[in-house]
Amino acid sequence: MKHKRTLNQTSFLLLITIVLFFVMYGVGCILFKDQGFAKTQNFLNLFVSNAGLIVISIGMTVVMITGGIDISVGSFVAMGCMMLAWMMEKAGIGAVPAVLAVLATGVVFGFVQGFLVSYMDIQPFIVTLAGMFFARGMTAIISKDMISISNEMFMAWAKMKIYLPVGGHLNKKGVMIYPYVYPTVVIALILLVLAFIMLKYTKFGRSIYAVGGNEQSALMMGLNVRQVKLKAYMLNGFLCGVGSVLFCLNTLGGFVEQAKGFEMDAIASAVIGGTLLTGGVGNVVGTLFGVLIKAVIEAFITFQGTLSSWWTRITIAALLCFFIVLQSVLSMLKKKK
Repeated sequence: MKHKRTLNQTSFLLLITIVLFFVMYGVGCILFKDQGFAKTQNFLNLFVSNAGLIVISIGMTVVMITGGIDISVGSFVAMGCMMLAWMMEKAGIGAVPAVLAVLATGVVFGFVQGFLVSYMDIQPFIVTLAGMFFARGMTAIISKDMISISNEMFMAWAKMKIYLPVGGHLNKKGVMIYPYVYPTVVIALILLVLAFIMLKYTKFGRSIYAVGGNEQSALMMGLNVRQVKLKAYMLNGFLCGVGSVLFCLNTLGGFVEQAKGFEMDAIASAVIGGTLLTGGVGNVVGTLFGVLIKAVIEAFITFQGTLSSWWTRITIAALLCFFIVLQSVLSMLKKKK
């Protein structure tokens, strides 16, 4: 019976997030009708501009379900982008080896942080705070100056478009223009589906929920809690590596201040998507809609034209407070039952 209530709570939070997104998007379509807000391409741009954040937020969701957190992801993205830029532009390394190096670095970074959290019993916040300072510092050590990427293969990846056979419109010259996405979006959505399947249908996924729900119960069930946590952080590290590459394909460069506050965007997306800060409850589909809600707010500001970009942060803060209060209320009701 307890599992059923948790499921209902998760479904309720997920439903609110999805409804909120579609309401906000609908309002945008009405308010900015004359500016073409409702065009298929503008909808797809919500995914295009946030492919990296979607992947980072998936990793954040997995870690938060275990009852942990990772505030180093923004700094790692900056370090990953700088590594890619330096390797390709300064060291003459090819695009494929550079990408593989960043992915490997992500796994190692995740392993170190996961080991300190799970086997050394150090608080995740402290470990990842150190990771945040280290990654941002290493970004500056690699190069204090901005490095723009001009590698032919990497540029080809960044410019590759995947056209959709539906939702096209005639331009002023009478030519049919079809909407498109970049491969970054396809990669992000594939990883989202794989993460959803992993969390819902695999033993490792169920172990993550068990550890986040109650560590003592998980131990009594015979689960290796430390190993589960370590694997969760390693998976998060790998996804940080992928997210760095996708982010870099969007920015085509590396600089020290890049992706500042990215970790907060990922945490906010997960919480708005229904992931509990205390662990044990979460869903990557909800996290996706959390990212899209942020993207819609940014689109509002862009289309409105006169508002400051800081309104995105203010609105996200208000939504975050709302969802945290909602989670607390649901938890209190659950305890009373």
